[in-house]
Amino acid sequence: MAKFQWEGTTRTGEKKRGVMEADNAVQVEARLRGDGLAIDRVKKEAVAFQLTIGSGVAPKDLQIFTRQLATMIDAGLPLVQCLDILAAQTPNKVFARILGQVKSGVEQGATFSDALRRHPRVFDDLYVNLVAAGEIGGILDTILNRLAVYIEKAVKLRGQIKSAMYYPVGVLVVAIGVIAVMLVKVIPTFENMYKEMGHAELPGATKFVINISHSFVNRWYLYFGTIFGVIAGSTMMRRSDRGREIFDSVMLHLPVLGPTLRKIVVARFTRTLGTLLTSGVPILDALDICARTAGNKVVEHGINKARDNMAGPLAEARVFPTMVVQMIGVGEQTGAMDQMLQKIADFYEEEVDASVSALTSLIEPVMMAFLGVVVGGLIIAMYLPIFKLAGNIQS
Repeated sequence: MAKFQWEGTTRTGEKKRGVMEADNAVQVEARLRGDGLAIDRVKKEAVAFQLTIGSGVAPKDLQIFTRQLATMIDAGLPLVQCLDILAAQTPNKVFARILGQVKSGVEQGATFSDALRRHPRVFDDLYVNLVAAGEIGGILDTILNRLAVYIEKAVKLRGQIKSAMYYPVGVLVVAIGVIAVMLVKVIPTFENMYKEMGHAELPGATKFVINISHSFVNRWYLYFGTIFGVIAGSTMMRRSDRGREIFDSVMLHLPVLGPTLRKIVVARFTRTLGTLLTSGVPILDALDICARTAGNKVVEHGINKARDNMAGPLAEARVFPTMVVQMIGVGEQTGAMDQMLQKIADFYEEEVDASVSALTSLIEPVMMAFLGVVVGGLIIAMYLPIFKLAGNIQS
């Protein structure tokens, strides 16, 4: 679908112009004639080159937009006017352009959900289906408020995970940098010093470190190639369904990180499904959306099996704790599935808070110990000949 600039004249002789999205110029002309305009000019709009990473719209931008749109619709403003105002005030130029296209789609007769569906990289299935349910039920403002709460919780959860990973990744980068400098600069200096001192036999640990330094200096491309190969191989592996399933299964069974990831998966699934069911989305459609947004192939397969009876297939996935499966089973029997799911989500989001804090506290000393052992081991290995020489002199 492309954008076309048009100019036309009304029956009263008034000149008008604008931009319209369509598959071709013929569709634009047909719509303009249907609106009673005499066509003066229709021209395809030139597309400016833009480099956008991902969707170009951060979750925080989407959260603010949803909350503000819900407030404006609740105040009685027309949808087109709301979109026009929000597109003008957002600082994100990519998001402003997308909102302008959504507004044009609504003006041309599309429903709000259909206009959003044209931008799947920004508005996912969950967002679009909830908006569609709100339009059908006449409770769009209520649905948007629920969406805003859901996005806020999702942003908070994602932020907790990122904050837990910043420290270990930072320490790991520093460790790699320090080790590389020692292998390239420090260890060769010690080696030259020992050569000048004579041909005394060096300790085995010192020889081992010197050999590593020679290997790194002379064959650095093999080390970086191995790192690149591991990263590229894992990325390619995750692109296939079977590879992604194996990777996700391994991550869920890791000793320390696995339990936290399980809690995150449970919190995301129950919050998503609870929000969908509370908003009136049919159970089968809600399960399809949850499966696509699960972020884990093991969980996705478990959800896809949960059609007639949810508790059984979810238990077979071996990701959901027994308590969660039993509470979902009770919710099915009592007809209060949505309320039960929201309670589970609240509980596990608090559990994620505690787990991430504990994980951060555990990772810090582990990474410091790792850095100390590696760097300290290199230093001790290079000072061993000096210690040996001092012992010989004393003897």
